[in-house]
Amino acid sequence: MLAVDDAHHQRFQPDMTAGAEPTTANPRVLSVIAFALERLVARNEGLLAESAGVMGQSLNVFDGVRAPTISIPKYLERIYKYTNCSPSCFVVGYVYIDRLLHKHPDSFVISLNVHRLLVTSVMVASKMLDDVHYNNAFFARVGGVSNGELNRLEIEMLFMLDFGVVVSSRVFESYCLYLEKEMLWNGAGHRMEKPILPTSVDQVTEFSVEGTQTSSSPPLMAD
Repeated sequence: MLAVDDAHHQRFQPDMTAGAEPTTANPRVLSVIAFALERLVARNEGLLAESAGVMGQSLNVFDGVRAPTISIPKYLERIYKYTNCSPSCFVVGYVYIDRLLHKHPDSFVISLNVHRLLVTSVMVASKMLDDVHYNNAFFARVGGVSNGELNRLEIEMLFMLDFGVVVSSRVFESYCLYLEKEMLWNGAGHRMEKPILPTSVDQVTEFSVEGTQTSSSPPLMAD
């Protein structure tokens, strides 16, 4: 289980005080992480353009054929809307991506891999942090990849992290503080979310990171 105490976990939990009304507003942490990743992708692709595209191969397994049409903010919102992960999962997923970059400094987060990195890291984080979470097949439907591919990406990420998926309270707090500074720098507020209702599996629209498609009742993907 993730080593995050209740006080730190509550920082990113919905407001469940008496009288609080459900709302579909997204947690502020989603926009903050999206902002940080968009800046990182833009910087990395600028560096690659200057260096004729020379980069390490470590993250190639997460590359798509082309950059998805869905933006990073919308992709994070989609994951949050359908999986009902606690907001802390997105922080921990961000920690995993950062750890990957420290372990493989010759690799870059770019538009070809950022979406697959996100859905994989948040899924792993949900298994570590949330008592109740959806399975890989559901995350695959939400993330727009096949179940088989997401299973493979999960294994790749775990080995690339040397199975270092435990995040201490101190580390979690340091990333929370960093993200709060990002919010202040970007002119956002301090509080991050309001409660939303879980979304039924039958309401998840079909989606692909290689090209958005929707349908009213998508088929379940086989293992």
